[in-house]
Amino acid sequence: MVRVGVVAVQGDFLEHMQMLRELSRATPVAVKSTRDLNNVDAIIIPGGESTTIGGLMKVRKLDVVIIDLAERGVPIMGTCAGAILLAKKVVDRVVGETGQPTLGLMNIAVVRNIFGRQRDSFETEIHVEGVGKIRAVFIRAPAVTEAWGEARIRAYVDHPSVGRLGAVAVERNLLAVTFHPELSEGLKIYEYFLNMVKR
Repeated sequence: MVRVGVVAVQGDFLEHMQMLRELSRATPVAVKSTRDLNNVDAIIIPGGESTTIGGLMKVRKLDVVIIDLAERGVPIMGTCAGAILLAKKVVDRVVGETGQPTLGLMNIAVVRNIFGRQRDSFETEIHVEGVGKIRAVFIRAPAVTEAWGEARIRAYVDHPSVGRLGAVAVERNLLAVTFHPELSEGLKIYEYFLNMVKR
């Protein structure tokens, strides 16, 4: 069984844990302290409020341990707010530079709230390289606007007001997903993520 630590300090971590329980080869572990990261095979940073999650991770020293595990090759998936926290460059569509704490692990630039606020949320079908077609739910979502070095954008979303933007990016053992896979019916993204675990 793959032990997947789900950062459980804020946001929709319970939904991720429920999705993982539907997979026969995954065991979710709620991560609230550094000791919860002992013996995990992979980590998910959920959607929620990125500034809050980043701040709480810093206070609890989860950030230091997660950065260390990432550097040792442990797969990490960040969804929505989690994708923001993985990025090396983050700006907000309205306020610009945020100065928020991030893990700074991925060579990607992310723009927060790029599609607008809560009322501008939407659902659409996208094609993810290596995964196939999936329904993607975007809620106050960010987008990947740039990838460099070893990072690659693996899926795009076409939006009527802001154009074509990155929805999924991969860099070695890191996976940034700008939508909410835990709110769709499919498990394809989770299967793809678990396949990143070296057994």
